[in-house]
Amino acid sequence: MRYLVETFAVGALRRGQGIEQFLGAVDAAARPGIRWVSIEATKRGYVVTLHVVEDVGGEHFCDLLEFPPLDPDDEFGLELAVTEDEVGAMAEAEARTGAVRDRWVNAGIAGDEYLDYVRAGRPTA
Repeated sequence: MRYLVETFAVGALRRGQGIEQFLGAVDAAARPGIRWVSIEATKRGYVVTLHVVEDVGGEHFCDLLEFPPLDPDDEFGLELAVTEDEVGAMAEAEARTGAVRDRWVNAGIAGDEYLDYVRAGRPTA
């Protein structure tokens, strides 16, 4: 099972493991792009980051961290929020990006979601 139930997502964050969610295509005038959101536990709290990158991958290249940012100033993503608790971070990510509560995955697994997106023909809606 790929998706984390809420208690497992919270548990991962409490153990210092990140969670993430693939969000799909983004409209960019010059280049096709995709986006995903991540939550990481830091000394400051739980950091919610939106990543918007060029869609340069495919069947044999789906490591989202290796994709170049659409905006060179957002090389590490756009920090959206910092919260004191895990559920609050998930709620912030959902409110600000359209993420869905039951679609969170462990860090590194959003690339599998991207691969599903590629295999589905890169749908835009």
